[in-house]
Amino acid sequence: MVTDIRDRSDIAGVITDFYSRAFADELLGHVFVDVAKLDLDRHLPIMCDFWETVLFKTGTYRRNALRLHLDLHRLEPLTERHFTRWLALWMATIDDRHAGPHAEHAKLQAGRIAGAMQRRLAGDRRAVPSPVPVAGPTRRAYEDGPQG
Repeated sequence: MVTDIRDRSDIAGVITDFYSRAFADELLGHVFVDVAKLDLDRHLPIMCDFWETVLFKTGTYRRNALRLHLDLHRLEPLTERHFTRWLALWMATIDDRHAGPHAEHAKLQAGRIAGAMQRRLAGDRRAVPSPVPVAGPTRRAYEDGPQG
């Protein structure tokens, strides 16, 4: 039976599954493995802090996610394709593991974060996130990504 995201343990499961998919992805794997040289043992607890703060307002994440992505963007430009694929993998991971209000909130916030991050990396400082569809048939569009 699929349940909602309830606690840090559920978040850790999502994060672990997501990064397994991202590392194996033909578009994102290179960025995570070769460019960012992500150390998962160190990174996973940080991401758990981030999503625990987003979903449950714990305040455990106290870093600057934008600064890290700006540094990465200087090494390897992060494009709309990267953000679209990241979001597709995130949505698929959530949908495969959980259903409920927290799961939907995780997808909604991921869409907002991806949109805001993409705009900021492009030099757009607007704070208002662009709407990103997150449920139902739109998931397929994210998985397919933009053409071209």
